[in-house]
Amino acid sequence: MNAVDFDSKPSPKETPRPAPYPISGYFISSTSDDARNFQKLRDVKAVGGDTVITFGNSLVPTPAESLPADCIVNGDSCAGALSSTMKINKFFTFSDGGQWGETALKCPQDRSVDSRGKTYTILAFPTEGEGCRSPTNTYDVVVAGGSRTTAKDPTVSLAHAASELNMKFFAGMPAPAKRNDIEYLPDLSYSSTLQRFTERFLEYQAAKNDVPGLAGFYHHLEMPVSDNPFFEPILSVYTMQNEAIHRILPTRSALISPYIEARRDSASITPQNARAGIRKIAATASRLELNIAIQDGMGTGKGAAFLETDAAAPVDEYAASIVGKGTWKQRYVAPNKDYFDAAAAGIRGTGAILWANLEGMAPAIASNDCDGSLRGQTTLPRIDSQLQQLGKARKIVSYMWDPYFTCEGQNAPLKDQLADGFHTSLITDTVFDAEAGVVRVSGFNLAGHGLHVEWTLKDGSKQQHHVEKANPEENSDRSMDANPRLETVTLDVGPTSLRASRSYNVGIGKSPELPRGTASPQGD
Repeated sequence: MNAVDFDSKPSPKETPRPAPYPISGYFISSTSDDARNFQKLRDVKAVGGDTVITFGNSLVPTPAESLPADCIVNGDSCAGALSSTMKINKFFTFSDGGQWGETALKCPQDRSVDSRGKTYTILAFPTEGEGCRSPTNTYDVVVAGGSRTTAKDPTVSLAHAASELNMKFFAGMPAPAKRNDIEYLPDLSYSSTLQRFTERFLEYQAAKNDVPGLAGFYHHLEMPVSDNPFFEPILSVYTMQNEAIHRILPTRSALISPYIEARRDSASITPQNARAGIRKIAATASRLELNIAIQDGMGTGKGAAFLETDAAAPVDEYAASIVGKGTWKQRYVAPNKDYFDAAAAGIRGTGAILWANLEGMAPAIASNDCDGSLRGQTTLPRIDSQLQQLGKARKIVSYMWDPYFTCEGQNAPLKDQLADGFHTSLITDTVFDAEAGVVRVSGFNLAGHGLHVEWTLKDGSKQQHHVEKANPEENSDRSMDANPRLETVTLDVGPTSLRASRSYNVGIGKSPELPRGTASPQGD
């Protein structure tokens, strides 16, 4: 599939291409194959994506007997060879498939090992003191890599492909393992070694991967977008690693993707929690540019994309497989739009940037298997309903390209459906200023489509206004926080009144009742 430049203007003889979907980035899996990585990024770009993100790996405490058997030094196992020269506090493995090589070796105890066709990088971090030497000769030892000696480093490969295609790549950061007693929290018992290893990882990226396509780094250690002090250990990891990114690669940014938990029968959070929670996450920035992409929960059943007019309707079959039967309002605290509106207010003034992580899958049911994955294939109408809730996000990315956009289930692969372009018009926000006599409508793909507004006056009578073709305003006058693919239209309805309930609807076409095109009152 060839890349498509959606920003180019068609010649007079060409039929204009449909706009691309408002999703402009995707989480992807990486490989050590340059050609496969390059083709994957071309496929993403062909459907309007300009950004790709990979997950990182965990720094895992590992017993000596569980270290890779292929790691051999002078005929002895890595554990045995190292233990003969130093006291080992703990061994760790970091299985990233990287080719760290000589550039990662900073201290006399560090070494690169080629063994049985594989390459390992061994890093020794003092458990006491600073620098390379431990006064008690005691070290934490990390065994990293383990890929074929001839293999390409997946992170380096992706960064170079992104550079060639003028795209942005966020590489996964190292993360601590989870605690055994509380699975939601990181094990910080080795935080000093994690910090030193984080610095070494970033120094390696600076030495081998400092290319234009490397936009920044992704924290795959997750938490809800919550202000609960329970999650302070996670925030402490973000703060430490963001400071390291800014110090070692100061032109790069970071990405964090907290999740919504809106299920009433779970440890739910409210939009008010999200407003306070995003400020706490933003405070971890340590002066770098921090993007916070809230997961919308539609692939896991944790979040819900419903309009006010649909609150009393039954949840769809996908959500029902997670939360049971009932209405949207019965099963969820609030729709996703309320969480994103609250997050947009909470992030204001922090310097951080609000993104959205649209979950590009659906809870698995009998009919939507996706290559045997934990979640199932979703549908474009469901994605449309998700997009309608995300108007406050500057950028929309999606989890996950492979397999959820590439698998073939009851329907063709989603990436093939996306290639046809974005034909739906979606209203994301409306503001009815009765005194000024205008209705401001924001959404995706509004240009050229009819808009209809219907409202109730204070005396109870109905009024309506219709325009045949919407003419979006110039982007130059809009907030820098707005998604560049979002359009805004102002409808002049003349000075009027609204009932105290602010009763009005805005819709696409000649009726405000069209599905996915309607918008209930959104504020003053």
